Amino acid sequence: MITLNQTDQMTTPASFILNGIPGLEDMHMWISLPFCSMYAVAVVGNCGLLYLICYEDALHRPMYYFLAMLFLTGLFISSSTIPKALSIFWFHFKEISFDGCLIQMFFVHTFTGMESGVLMLMALDRYVAICYPLRYSTILTNPVIAKAGLSTFLRGVLLIIPFPFLTKRLPYCRGNVIPHTYCDHMSVAKLSCGNIKVNVIYGLMVALLIGGFDILCITVSYTMILRAVVSLSSADTRQKAFSTCTAHICSIVFSYSPAFFSFFSHRFGGHRIPPSCHIIVANIYLLLPPTMNPVVYGVKTKQIRDCVIRILSGSKYIKSHSI
Repeated sequence: MITLNQTDQMTTPASFILNGIPGLEDMHMWISLPFCSMYAVAVVGNCGLLYLICYEDALHRPMYYFLAMLFLTGLFISSSTIPKALSIFWFHFKEISFDGCLIQMFFVHTFTGMESGVLMLMALDRYVAICYPLRYSTILTNPVIAKAGLSTFLRGVLLIIPFPFLTKRLPYCRGNVIPHTYCDHMSVAKLSCGNIKVNVIYGLMVALLIGGFDILCITVSYTMILRAVVSLSSADTRQKAFSTCTAHICSIVFSYSPAFFSFFSHRFGGHRIPPSCHIIVANIYLLLPPTMNPVVYGVKTKQIRDCVIRILSGSKYIKSHSI
């Protein structure tokens, strides 16, 4: 029993060292500036629009409920990683406990999965709004929206919760230094001297069940939307219908472009691309959508823009009771 406990202590580190961005240690302070600026914009923008959606009756509609979910997940994603990254860059606080690392891993992957799911729900929302405009309010009722949001959250939790357990069971004898700014599932598993085949297979399966399924639904939704828009007789009507999707398309680009780059570069160009580039893109993948989504929707969505302008101009705040 004593020997077993000693072995457990040797193979399960008390803490990990997050090494930031290896190879760019001398530039950590400069790299922290855009990270900090983007995080500040993300927090202020997402909180501001969440407040606006909550208290403006004119925004109590399905589209804005989905937007609130998107803004909320963006806040959780960025707040799960960026404060720790900034503490590494500014104060060299690199240590994170073993359990703390697993908790961070769970939250990061759960909410990135939920963000993907919300983007999929928003694509379905645009499909119903454009293809079935007269039945929009009867199809997307508040109970349906609540169930859709809860299902997306539960999907993320149930699929991601095995990650910490699969990682915790591994023996670690290759040191405790993680060349990253946060605890990513595979970055931690690669420190193990055990068999990580199950981790790799399950990670790919989760990527397909979440990312693959959501991208398929988004593609099908926009194919149907495109067919419906093209069949409209008036050019102005076509432009107006498709313009309602512009902000959502921008969100999809911001969310999936860094993810695709990381996925394909790891598998087909991993040896030619510096590790520092992979880590920077991984952070952009988590930080760019929460930063840009409030900006894009604040500019592109007329109802949100009008509410913001009215509040900033000091006009009388009149709640609209239209649904």
